Amino acid sequence: MPISQRPTNNGFNKLQRLCSRKLIDQLFASGNRTLSAFPLRVVFMVVSPDVSDRHQVMMSVSKRLFKHAVDRNRAKRQMREAWRLNNDILLSSIPEGQNLVCAFIWTAHEAQTSDLVHSKMRNLLHRMAERMPK
Repeated sequence: MPISQRPTNNGFNKLQRLCSRKLIDQLFASGNRTLSAFPLRVVFMVVSPDVSDRHQVMMSVSKRLFKHAVDRNRAKRQMREAWRLNNDILLSSIPEGQNLVCAFIWTAHEAQTSDLVHSKMRNLLHRMAERMPK
C-alpha cells in the first residue's frame, strides 16, 4: 500500500504506551471497568486530560502463563497488532475532552492464533465503545 493511502490512526508509538506507575496503580486499584473475551481481558477507565494528555494502552502477559520470553513476546505482539488495526472502533466513541487508559491482559495458558486474537480484540473494543460515558 502506498504511503499516501495508509490510514493515519494505525500507529502504536511510545507516546501511546501506558508506562506511568501512578496511572497503572490507579487503573487497577480503583475498581474500574473490566471486560473479558477469552483469551483477552481489558481493564479501562476514562480520565480527564489533566490526568493523562493522550490515550494510553498497556499489554501484559504473565510469566506464570508463559515461562519463555519468546512466547510472552509473541502474545504481546499479537495484542499490539490487533489494537493497532482496530483501535478506531473505540477511539471514535470516547467523549470530547476525555482520554482512555486501558490494559489488555492475556488470560490463556496456551498460544492462540492471530485471527482469534483479532476477532476477540474487535469484540472487546465494540463492547467498550458501548459502555463509554456520553
